[in-house]
Amino acid sequence: MTNRILAPFVALLLGVASFASQASGGGGLMESHVNLGDQASLQRGAKYFMNYCAGCHSLGYQRYSRMAADLGLTEDEVQTWLNFTGAKFGDTMKSAMAPADGAAFFGKAPPDLSLVARAKPGGPDWTYTFLKSFYVDDSRPSGWNNTLLPGASMPNVLWDLQGTQRAVYGQDELGAEHISGFQLAPAGRLSAEEYDGVVRDITNFLNYVGEPAAMKREAIGIWVILFLAVFTFLAWLLKAEYWRDIH
Repeated sequence: MTNRILAPFVALLLGVASFASQASGGGGLMESHVNLGDQASLQRGAKYFMNYCAGCHSLGYQRYSRMAADLGLTEDEVQTWLNFTGAKFGDTMKSAMAPADGAAFFGKAPPDLSLVARAKPGGPDWTYTFLKSFYVDDSRPSGWNNTLLPGASMPNVLWDLQGTQRAVYGQDELGAEHISGFQLAPAGRLSAEEYDGVVRDITNFLNYVGEPAAMKREAIGIWVILFLAVFTFLAWLLKAEYWRDIH
């Protein structure tokens, strides 16, 4: 009897959970497994972003100096290896490409990526999946397309690392043609595992840029929990002392 009563509520909860997962971009996205505590990954992600992405995309809400402090880099390291525009150490990380030039080259100006990890459904998983979903499409102006964001103006800037990914087509139950997978022809400079690591590092870096304070918040959170645990224990001892005579 109890099971019959609870069944509709359980089904409702499962339905809400499923809808929330789909609404947040959970369906069809690959897990990025990013880790803000992995400083080496963040440093590599900054290197890859500045070498492959910063030519078109800005990080207008991030400063070189803040990145250096958070990622354990010196001013000389940042200015020598990560700053290609001649900006000052305290400036925001703007692309050298003018918006008008970006619009002429790609049909619209490349967006600022400061908040991409927070703005997209699925968070960093969306970024990770997007960077792994490019394939050759001769019908597109750039020669590339993307299964996660069809019609994307952005070409696959990591193609030399990943290789030339081509779509493999299949048919669904209704006979409609769809992309069922990918094949590399030719392969890139990196193995599949190595390329996944590059994409994960870039995703981790963009996840950090989306909320730099998250690193400090997570570090402080551990001490807050420890404080609350100690305070709770002391409060329990105090309660026991007060109530000892009453009992």
